[in-house]
Amino acid sequence: MSEELKNMQVMIGGRSYPLRVKPQDVEAIKGVVLQINEKFSDFQLTYVNKDKQDWLAMTLLTYAVENHKLHNSESSAENIGDRIDQLHSMLDDVLK
Repeated sequence: MSEELKNMQVMIGGRSYPLRVKPQDVEAIKGVVLQINEKFSDFQLTYVNKDKQDWLAMTLLTYAVENHKLHNSESSAENIGDRIDQLHSMLDDVLK
């Protein structure tokens, strides 16, 4: 049986968006929306001569860069783990 989805409205940059989400995701989504609106407000105050589309684009770019950095650091950690395994194997071979 598929999981029931909950209807919710979020407000981003002064516009309302309807969402259908898993009940366990509601609080996380509220937190993310709060962060997005805070970043959006920061850009509004910093770049007063821009419009909403520019502020939204800059907000999106900020989170995309953070996501990219996080993804790359996870990949680097996996590569380090693989390299440690290789070195461990080489040491085992030498010590045998």
